[in-house]
Order: sequence, then C-alpha cells, then structure tokens
Amino acid sequence: MFKHFANVPFKIRLVSISILWLVLAAVVVSAQTTFNKRTGLNVECVGNVMRLTFDKSLAFGSQLEIEAINGSQVVPLTSSLAAKCGYSMESDPWGNTKLYASLLNCFAQNQGDQVFDIALRLRMYGNEVSEEDVHEIRHTCKYKQWASREILCERNFMEAPTSLHNVWRMVFYTPKEKPMMMEDVLKAGYGVSTTPSRLVLRSPYGMEDTYTQNVNGVQMEVFKMTTYFKREWAVTMVDTAAACPTGGLQFTDKVITWYMPRHITPLMIYNQYDLLELYMGIDGKRLDTTQMNAKGYSLSVTNSHVIISLPVGGPDGYYKSHVLDYQYHTTYSIEPMLELLWREGQSEITRYKVHYPITTPPKAEPPQVTDNTVAKSGVFDVLLGTFLHDVELMNITFSSGVMTVAEANARGINVQQHGLPNGSRTFSIQVPFSDPVVLKSHINQEFTTYTLPLIFGLIILPEYTPFPHPALVETTLQDITLPTIVGTCDDEHFLVIVTYGNQGKNFHIYVGTQNISAELYTDYGVQENSTHFTMTVPFLANEIVFELAQQSLVRGRLDLTLWEPINSWHLNNFSLACEFPLTMTECFSNGTITALAVKVESAAQIVPSQLSLTDPLCKPKFSNSRFAYFSFAASSCGTTRTFYDDVMVYQNEISVPGSKNTGTRYLLTVSCYYLLNDTQTLTFFTKPGRNEPFAELGVGELQVGMRLAKDPSYNSFYMEEDYPITQYLQQPLYFEVELVQSPDPQIELVLENCWATVNDGVSVMSWDLIVNGCENLDDRYQTTFHPVGLEDRVPYPPHLKRFEIKMFTFVKDDTVLRDQIFVHCEAVICDINQTDTICKRRCPSQQGNIKRGMNQISFIH
Repeated sequence: MFKHFANVPFKIRLVSISILWLVLAAVVVSAQTTFNKRTGLNVECVGNVMRLTFDKSLAFGSQLEIEAINGSQVVPLTSSLAAKCGYSMESDPWGNTKLYASLLNCFAQNQGDQVFDIALRLRMYGNEVSEEDVHEIRHTCKYKQWASREILCERNFMEAPTSLHNVWRMVFYTPKEKPMMMEDVLKAGYGVSTTPSRLVLRSPYGMEDTYTQNVNGVQMEVFKMTTYFKREWAVTMVDTAAACPTGGLQFTDKVITWYMPRHITPLMIYNQYDLLELYMGIDGKRLDTTQMNAKGYSLSVTNSHVIISLPVGGPDGYYKSHVLDYQYHTTYSIEPMLELLWREGQSEITRYKVHYPITTPPKAEPPQVTDNTVAKSGVFDVLLGTFLHDVELMNITFSSGVMTVAEANARGINVQQHGLPNGSRTFSIQVPFSDPVVLKSHINQEFTTYTLPLIFGLIILPEYTPFPHPALVETTLQDITLPTIVGTCDDEHFLVIVTYGNQGKNFHIYVGTQNISAELYTDYGVQENSTHFTMTVPFLANEIVFELAQQSLVRGRLDLTLWEPINSWHLNNFSLACEFPLTMTECFSNGTITALAVKVESAAQIVPSQLSLTDPLCKPKFSNSRFAYFSFAASSCGTTRTFYDDVMVYQNEISVPGSKNTGTRYLLTVSCYYLLNDTQTLTFFTKPGRNEPFAELGVGELQVGMRLAKDPSYNSFYMEEDYPITQYLQQPLYFEVELVQSPDPQIELVLENCWATVNDGVSVMSWDLIVNGCENLDDRYQTTFHPVGLEDRVPYPPHLKRFEIKMFTFVKDDTVLRDQIFVHCEAVICDINQTDTICKRRCPSQQGNIKRGMNQISFIH
C-alpha cells in the first residue's frame, strides 16, 4: 500500500497530494472508467518510463493510497517498496502531481521486454470508504530500443538492468567487497527482478551498500556489484554498476547550471568512448532544439562535462514559499532530464538517463509594506506584498487584539487580496482613523498623529506554516478645530460666546485666574449645549481687571483662558476690554462730595483701604479689594477752593499716605465745580440768611432691577427665557429688588409701592401688594418682607429689598381669569441718615382682608 505521510520519504507534498487525491474520488464514478481521458489526468510513455500526471484542477481531498496490480494480486505500495520496485512520485505545492513507473517495475506484465502492461489502483479517502472510492488505471507502453546496459536515475532509486542468467549470489562494493546471498539482498531492500532477457537491479538512495564518489568535481552516489550466475558445471560473474548525481549544481539569482561528468568513471572501463546521442528534457520528456531555445534552456558539452543551463523562473518549474527564522523565503524547483547514449570500444552500448529534481537555495524575500494613505481621506491604506500564491492572510493583530480577515471586514475594516498577472499576490487593508484600533496622540493643539500598529498573520500552504510580518504606519493630520471666543459688551456686562471645536468641550474655562465653578455658572448666567456656551459677566465682577478709571466711566477687561488639562495646553487666550459708565465723583448741593477710587491694573499693589484724602485721617467710608468710597464735606479733609470767573472749584486728592517715601504712587484728583452767578429764588426768614454760595442740585440716574428667585435662599433666579412661569395658587413667590451699580454704602433702596395687574401695566384690574412701603392690610395673604444680610454677592445689603407673596389670580364677574399677571414696583433711594416718612416709615398692623380667586395661572414680571 503506497501511503503518504510526513515521515515517509516517498511522500513529497502531503497536503497537496491529499487534496488532489480526493478530487479524483469525486470525479471518477466507475472503477472501469477510462481515467486517462479525464480532464486534468494524463498517462503517457516516455522511453523506459510510464508517466501519470494529475492536474491541480482536481486538487482536493484528504488522503490517497496507491496499489500495484499484479495479475489477480493487489500489492499495497509503501515508500520503501516503491523505491525497491521502480515507482517514483513528485508533487508541487498546488497539487500538480507526477507518478513515474519504470517499465521494468516489479509488477509490470512484460511481453518479451517490448510490451509492458502497467496497472495501478487508486484509493481515495474522504469521510468514508466506499467502492466508488476505488479506481483502476491500466496502460500499455511499447519500448524496443533497449541498450545492452540501461541506467535510470530516479528521485528515489537507481536502476541498472543487465543480461539475464540464473543468479546465485552478489558481491557489493562499498567500495569494499561485501558478498550477500540472493535472499539477503532482497531482505536488505534492494530490487532484483528478471524479465525474459534481463536481470533488473534496483537500489534506493542512501542504502548501506551504496557510497558517494567525487567524479570530476560532481558528487555521485554509486551502486556497484558483481553478480554470480550459476550454471551446470560453471559459474559466470557479471559486473553491474549505477552512478547517479547528487551534486554538480551552481546557482545565481537568474541561472541554474547543472554540471554532469562527461566521463562517468564508475560506469566506464575505458578512457575512450563514443558519445552517440545526447538529449535534454523536462519531467522525463525530451525537448528539441527549438523548444529549448524558446524556453531559454541550453545544453553544451566540454571535454570534462555535459552542462545544462536553466533560467530561474522558467515555465517548466515552480516557485515555493518557505519560512526560515520567521522570515519569508522563496525557492524555485524544476526537474530536468539528461539522456546519454555511448559506446566504449567494441563493447555494448550504454543508455544513461537522469531525472534530476533541482531546488534553488531559499532566497529571502522580505515583504514590503507600502503606505498609500492620503491623510485627508481619514483612512489608512496599507499594501503588503508581494507573495507567491501559496501564501494566505489568516488574521491581523491590532492594538486591541487579534481579528480574522472575516471579523475585520465585518466591523468595517476593509481587508482584500489582490492577484497579479504573474500569479503572485498582495494584501491590502484600509482602516478608518476613527476606528478604536487606531492609536491617537496630539503633538500640539492643532495636529493629531494617528498610529496603526499591525502584525499580519500569514500561512504557507499546503504545509500551513505560519509566519508573522509586523508593520507600523502613522500619519499626522491638521484636523483639530480649536474653540473660538467672540464677545461684546452692553452698559453693564461682557457678553461672551465660546464655540467648541471638533474635540467637544475638552477644556476648563478660566476667567482671569478663576476656574468657573458652579456658583460662577449661576452668577454669569452660563448657558451651554453640545456646540457652544454663552455667559454674561457683570463688569463689576471680581474677576474683571480695570485698566482705566475716568470721571464718568471705567474701562474693564475680561480675560478668558481655555485650558486643556491632559496636555497642559492653552487652547485659546481671549481678552475683551470695554468702557462702562460709572459715576466716580458726585457733587451735592449741600456741599457733600462723594468719590469712588478704583484699583486699576497699573496700580495693582495698592490696598484701597489704605487710601486717604489730603488729610490722612479721612479714610474711606467703605472699601474692599477693588474700591474705596469716600464721602466728605467740601470744607473738610484738606479740600481746597479756587475761583475761576463764575466758577468755584473744590479739589481734594486721594492717595496713599506716605507714598512719596515708599515709592508707591497713586493719585486721584477729586474736583467739584459750582456756578457763582446763577440766579436763585430765596426765601427770607427773620434769622439772617447764609450768604455762602452753594451748588445746584445734581441730576443723575440710578438703575433698579427686579427678579424672581426660585426659593427663599435667593441664590438661584429665573432667567429671562424662563418666563412666563407657571405656579399654583398659594404657592410662594420670592421677589428681589436691587439698586444696580451703585457702590455708595450711605444710600438705601426703599420699596414705596408694588402692585399686580392683568396683562400689562395699564390694566384697570390691579391689586396692591405694598402700599407706602408697607404690606397691604386689605390682603388676607399679606406680603412678607425678608431681611437682607451681608453676603459675597451682596456687598451693600441696604441696596436690596426682598419680599414674598402667595400666588393668586383675579376674579371678574365671578369668572376666574387665566391671564398672565404682571408685578410692578416703585422704589425710592434714601440716605441712610434721612428721617423722612417714606425712608423710616413704621407699618401698622393688619386690619382686614379680601377674597382672591383660586386657580392656576401664568406669571411673569
């Protein structure tokens, strides 16, 4: 039984042959089918050998067994029996298989050494064995051109037929003599058979009784013996020898040169001989001169050698992939044939034929990684190659793990195989930058470096030999859109819009040096969504830097920084400077002068509480880290008076006491101008009137705002866009009325009247909430006043008033109205030292109430 396993020398390509053998089982139906007429299967006679070829188109299956048919007997061919009996097989990696059988094999039906019938049985195994898997091949070859001595060198045996006699014993030359009886010769694995006219001797390579000899620079394996023929009354001795090349090859990148000794000394007795015929062939078949020239082959003869030249990559050979030290290599294999016919003196003719399989040394072919990535496309495009077509891409190792080709394609990574016209192949992979397997890093605020580490997992068929090939590709792309900041100002605020870049909100926001906290979010009215955020920063906020302070305005600057904490990058630095109206000096007709000193950036070292007027004892009435507020009489604190035509000017200076000695400079001149020649209406009393000049009453504006708090803490307020606000009856509503922008601690805001109306302020339907600074005594649910204390947000408690009412609705003609309700307030500004009725009014107790409607209404102020 001729079985193929990896540890059996006769098996050439386990997987390819197995694949081919099963295909045969699939296409052959009957045991008596004319197998040699099947597509991809061919049987022919080439001289003293029969050749059976299997095409790769039949290459699939798992296992093939070959049996020789000898009459009615079926003999399984093992590897050793095949070499002993004259069978040889060779297969390339893709399933193209050639089986050679010597016409003088052990099981051929020989008719007079001229007609030879050869029969083989093929058994092909898939999952199950059945009769349909057994097939016979029968072929007849005719060969009459026998020489007196024929020597055949096959890939697994040497054959030397001689004249037929009765064999008694043999003497092997190793080169020492070693006599053996006939039965011992057969047991040792040598082939000995007889035909009608010949004795056939056959030896596998590497036998104990063969030896190696250098013949004119070419290593050859020699099989040499003397055969004793026993006759009645006589014994005849005949010398037999076979010598087959195992060397004689030279390789370059482009040419294989095979040197064969012209004078094969182990086979020749005389130094002189006649070379009668010389042929070259491929795969056991002769080529003529035209065919050789067309394929680039050459055959030449020198005094010492017969030389055959074969181009590497010629059409009759094939390339094969290999892995050595995990590196990709290739070899080229071809099987030339050399056939010689010579005569020595007057002796008989010798025919010498060599089938010589040649494989070039492995050549390193490092695969090339070509990066075809166009950064703007957002996709890595990598090409790996080239490889022979026995290489398959099985998997790819990414930064996240290993994926098969199918798994990679299923998740959107495009992995493809590309065939080239010469039969080789390449592999491509396309990976979007956005895929998690791509590593991302930022070299600066605007550029992203995308890195794709890969390990290609490849295998070589049919052996399934794995090997890896690493690759690392990266590209840098200017694809980061930084956040932008724009801003403007109104009379009281900085209005800022921050638009996110394409990285989202990946930064912290600093106003000045202060990271915006949740509390500042509320103070600044921050609103944000997925693309941007806005904020409204009061110009008196602590984070605002004052660049300049003049008589009636201050120039403030808002500094914003967008800080990316992971890489410690400033994504954007933004500054916006605006001028805001702010009364710095006020001159009152009673001779009182107020002045506000502002700490500006150029005098950052100044401590406002340390400032004083010209008289160092005149300190601020109020101060904090940024302001100092002075209130003084025109005749005090070192104030000077100067007359200019019809104008009288009072002047004082605000400075740091002792600044001339310390080098700390801060000087603010406060001036008040009074007209001298203005006509006034006076009232005369019995007491002498004062004749001192006085200034006219000043005219100015104070801004008062009202807003609605969400709870009695007065820390969170409804925004403009929240109105109208829906509330249930008798639910509390918390109002806050504030004097805006005034830093004067000597004044107080007093609520005089507050009332509610339907729809707008001119409605005839109204209800009083606060009357003359007190609760409406006619209301069952009286207004409740809440005290205001000193807080971070409230530096001047007298500037605020807070009150609470219960939610109600109006009833008209016994119909509950569902209209919106507006709340209005009138306020007065008082000096904290005033004793006027409205400023220091005491409220009476509750006297009555009136019924109000109950229902859910909408409310805005």
